Amino acid sequence: MTSKSELTSEKGRLAEADSGALPWRAWGPYLSERAWGTVREDYSATGEAWSFFPHEHARSRTYRWNEDGMAGICDDGQRFCFALALWNGQDPILKERMFGLTGAEGNHGEDVKDYWWYEDSTPTHSHMSWRYHYPQSAFPYRELVEVNGRRGKHEPEFELLDTGVFADDRYWSVTADYAKASPTDMCIVVTVANRGPDAATIHVLPTLWFRNTWAWGRPGHDAVPTITGGGGRLTAEHEDLGTIELLGDGTPTALFCDNETNTELLWNVPGRSAYPKDGINDHVVRGADTVNPAMTGTKAALHYVLEVPAGESRRIRLRLAQPAEDSTDLGAGFTKVMADRRAESDAFFADLMPAGTTDEEARVVRGAIAGLMWGKQYYRYDVGLWLGGDRTTLTPPAERLSGRNSAWWHMAAADVISMPDPWEYPWFAAWDLAFHCVAIARVDPAFAKEQLLLLVRDWYMHPEGQIPAYEWAFGDVNPPVHAWAALRVFDLDGGRDFGFLERIMHKLMLNFNWWVNRKDADGDNVFEGGFLGLDNIGPFDRSAPLPVAGRLEQSDGTGWMAMYAANLLEMAVRLAVQNPSYVDMATKFFEHFAYIASSARTLWNEKDGFYCDTIRIGGGEPIPMRVFSIVGLIPLVATVTWREGTFGQLSELVGRVNWFLEHKSAYAAVVGEHRTSGSGDRHRLLSMVTMDQLGPIMSRMLDEAEFLSPYGLRSISRIHAAEPFVVNLGGQDYSVDYEPAESTIGAFGGNSNWRGPIWMPVNYLLIGALKQFGDFLGDSATFEYPTGSGTRRRLDEIADDLSERIIDIFLRDQDGRRALYGGTELLQTHPDWCDRLIYPEYFHGDNGAALGASHQTGWTALVADLILGRRPDRRPHLR
Repeated sequence: MTSKSELTSEKGRLAEADSGALPWRAWGPYLSERAWGTVREDYSATGEAWSFFPHEHARSRTYRWNEDGMAGICDDGQRFCFALALWNGQDPILKERMFGLTGAEGNHGEDVKDYWWYEDSTPTHSHMSWRYHYPQSAFPYRELVEVNGRRGKHEPEFELLDTGVFADDRYWSVTADYAKASPTDMCIVVTVANRGPDAATIHVLPTLWFRNTWAWGRPGHDAVPTITGGGGRLTAEHEDLGTIELLGDGTPTALFCDNETNTELLWNVPGRSAYPKDGINDHVVRGADTVNPAMTGTKAALHYVLEVPAGESRRIRLRLAQPAEDSTDLGAGFTKVMADRRAESDAFFADLMPAGTTDEEARVVRGAIAGLMWGKQYYRYDVGLWLGGDRTTLTPPAERLSGRNSAWWHMAAADVISMPDPWEYPWFAAWDLAFHCVAIARVDPAFAKEQLLLLVRDWYMHPEGQIPAYEWAFGDVNPPVHAWAALRVFDLDGGRDFGFLERIMHKLMLNFNWWVNRKDADGDNVFEGGFLGLDNIGPFDRSAPLPVAGRLEQSDGTGWMAMYAANLLEMAVRLAVQNPSYVDMATKFFEHFAYIASSARTLWNEKDGFYCDTIRIGGGEPIPMRVFSIVGLIPLVATVTWREGTFGQLSELVGRVNWFLEHKSAYAAVVGEHRTSGSGDRHRLLSMVTMDQLGPIMSRMLDEAEFLSPYGLRSISRIHAAEPFVVNLGGQDYSVDYEPAESTIGAFGGNSNWRGPIWMPVNYLLIGALKQFGDFLGDSATFEYPTGSGTRRRLDEIADDLSERIIDIFLRDQDGRRALYGGTELLQTHPDWCDRLIYPEYFHGDNGAALGASHQTGWTALVADLILGRRPDRRPHLR
């Protein structure tokens, strides 16, 4: 019998893409929202990326590595690009890209100052929808910079809404809908709606251009593509892609220039083209004679001028395609493609939702997946070439050869990658990516597996075995969650792709050995690691040298490594059932887990009943960093449950485990707990947190005065609001307090705060750990929830309720308000805004409001997995 899921056309397209029958993923939303201010474009001696290539240069200066644009799409090698440009008749420049503040300009670090939403996307991008709200008055670029520049760390950010430009609804609602007629035939509808009280005029410029790959003096890479045409048709010719056409309805004016830098404007030297990159901008905005009258170039736009009465809208139909028999159809066939793909997208997402999912919850899931799909971006960065410089550019300063990323000369990336945020973080981050893949696996497991494998490929992973962290510093250390994510993706994909599991395990063993050799200074299985993605969570920068001579041993670093060993053990066990040769690997990681988990006892503070980082100075007494933070909860995630029935075929492994427990009984506390279930199955628990430690940790974690908030777990206990932790090192005080919102210190740029807010990824991991404990302990152990309430619950029930608290951030409450939007009334009540969801970096520790990067759908999309993974028999909210 054919299942419901097999009837949806998107499932069929995925199958065709996975098998190689049709390249449905070849074109997609792989164009970043920002390419200026990135490390790739920084050729300075000092590494000041934001100032070396500022926003003011973006319209006039050619990017070296990748492009940006609004509502943009491109091919998977980003040879051609398509995006929207807008002009309200008031701005000093075309609106070609989202605007925001640099790390130095923002009072809380870099911060985008535009409002847009990713409303839909299937995994193959067969249907996509994007929405942007554009002021009708002049965009207040200068005011945003100046007011934020006057504000300090203790003041809120000055947002675009605060400027008043949306008063009286004087804005354009711009929607771009995409539908694929074939892998390389995209139907596009751009809708502009005048929300204001008066008639207004808007200029819409669908723009087609080629990424500049020809101007850098590389032999064999100097062929220049062309775009020609006129009226409503542009024809682009590329030596690899062949012909691509952009067809538009109505009577637009075709405008042409070249994707070349305006060197005369920027540096007062002659350039490669008389009609450089900003030619269309200058022609439309200033009426300048800066577009090519020969109607040819490497960048072109169809210029529409639309007069729209108040409250009305206008539509533009476009078709971007490699020419085919029906690719010039903007009529009935076009209409059918748009309607069919929308219906198929609806069917795909309806099939995804479990029984009982409300419309509100389905909206959250669909928006999260849409953001994940739009967050896939083309990433080009050849570090060796970047360090040495191109032939046509000035020789890079000598400092670069020993500066940022200089040890990563081997790395040469040219891939579509899932990014954390398309504006604030338009580059991959290793631990972010792992979480992305778990949510992606719900809709496109093949892509999720490919992404996890990508970062351990030879042209990414360092020859010594380190996985690159993120663009600003590949050598920084992110938490080792790749193995955990690979197991989750493996299971979500049905637990059958042992080839994937085997392939990734071999590469992860290299990375595990790198950790053991580089981040365990004394070889005692207690680990360092640096900030480990938690940025400013401690009293000082954990990635920098200590303020005193000594070593920082980290509870989270040790917990992550115990988790890593447990994950690799689980991988080896699953593979050993298929191939007994993996028993040796299972034995290795079983014993390694036991050694790490047992050594971690030196980080347990018996007085506080909590894990904490410890400074060791020479042979003196260790100094505990008595901060009650997520650092001390990470050991909970180093937990795995064995069902001994699984080992029926693994007698050698069972024998080795039994021998180990008999002859090395000191480790029994972390590997020796076992239970017999009601069905008679014997379970064994492997956990860094022992049973006598679990109670004290839960007491703090589930206390509403400490970690437990109405919307999940805070990153630091709320008790530090009244009782900051202070330590004196080398004659200087260092402190940590509770900050539920934006950071009030400048560490890590000031745009990331782990001193109180709720972070999705660690909440997700801790929920998973509680489910593991709950599955093992069952009714034999219950805990007060919340602490002090007198009500006791199983840990799996508590995990379910923590999931609901996080989900509640996005849902309307009984008053119709979303915690996500805090006190911003327009977002809470305006019908054109209130149902448009964002998926931010983190959330206010007390009220759940959105904070940090506004489009960090990557790991915040885990909310979709929480909804889709609910247990059918879960209890309703426990509070």
